[in-house]
Amino acid sequence: MKILHLISSGGMYGAEAVILNLLRTLQEGPHRSLLGVFLNSPHPNTQLYEAATAAGIECHTIACKGRIDRSVLERIRGLVRRVDADVVHAHGYKADIYAYLALREWDTSLISTCHNWIDTDIPSRIYGAIDRRVLRNYGGIVAVSEEVKARLLKAGVAEHKVRCIRNGIDLRPFNRKSAERQRANRPMVVGLASRLAHEKGADLFLEMVGGVLTELPTTQFAIAGDGPDRPMLEALIRKMGIGTSVRLLGHCEDMPGFYASLDLLVSSSRTEGLPIGLLEAMASRLPIVATAVGAVPSVVRDGLTGVLVAASDVGSLTGAVLQLLHDEGLRRQFGEAGRILIAQEFSAERMTAEYLQLYQQVVDKDTRLADLQVDNATTNPTQGPAPNC
Repeated sequence: MKILHLISSGGMYGAEAVILNLLRTLQEGPHRSLLGVFLNSPHPNTQLYEAATAAGIECHTIACKGRIDRSVLERIRGLVRRVDADVVHAHGYKADIYAYLALREWDTSLISTCHNWIDTDIPSRIYGAIDRRVLRNYGGIVAVSEEVKARLLKAGVAEHKVRCIRNGIDLRPFNRKSAERQRANRPMVVGLASRLAHEKGADLFLEMVGGVLTELPTTQFAIAGDGPDRPMLEALIRKMGIGTSVRLLGHCEDMPGFYASLDLLVSSSRTEGLPIGLLEAMASRLPIVATAVGAVPSVVRDGLTGVLVAASDVGSLTGAVLQLLHDEGLRRQFGEAGRILIAQEFSAERMTAEYLQLYQQVVDKDTRLADLQVDNATTNPTQGPAPNC
């Protein structure tokens, strides 16, 4: 089976990590996986393209001028024709909409993964609404959490088309020695791995930093990731006077090394799907303090692999971080339990097996439908040929 993944990527974030894990694991089996990345002018982003190419994945770019570019439709058709894809797997509203418009009359099976919708402004709400309407016509839709699934059903997507498949990761890179075992009388380090955008709550993380430093003034904090909120966060760090304690690392090429430098990871999101950063941190045996949003409680299990707090509750977030910084034994206990949980329930192999099952079901269904249409056209020639689906 040949699966072509399409995405309009803004950088190496959670959705991109999921796609890269899926591409790699599919490629290790009998199937062929390919990647198509939209080159959006005037700000094309090729990080995922470069990472996938380095992993030996066949990659293609799709030029796209502005928000609406009708020529993209023919480019998608040309790419699907050249690679002879059995399945086109779209990720994100732009890929969803363009793939549907380009291929709605073709017999190529359409799949989409809904990683999350961030409806924080009017354009996002409009695109999200269009996306959910388009998805009604897809053969199969993957929701990364029950919350995302509920939004799809509310938007009118048929329940039999929607399947929850939890994100998974390749555990192999995340097996370095933890910071605790490398410690040489150095301060403890608390980290955040996230896109710097309002929904991820990096500003809440910084408010927590102020509270922790009041009690443990030598603690250090590191934030891996980039995004539109970076200037605001830099200004907040200056205003709070915590510049000597907080490092904004930007995009980090060596995430396993980042996790290995930490004692504790925090997720302060206001809204979430299933963040890859949490899975990677837990695979690295890090204890977690996280806000209980989206699918986070399915992986950060309160009192077992970390501590959950209410969204936007900076006081509880601060208290939980202090509790774990004071208790090395509890950090170790949560970290080991987290690694076991990720290995058992959130591996890339498990995720890929579930996707392959969905691909096969949708392809088989589309093939049966196409055969039925051919039979009907043969039996009733006066009705003319049936359109492709």
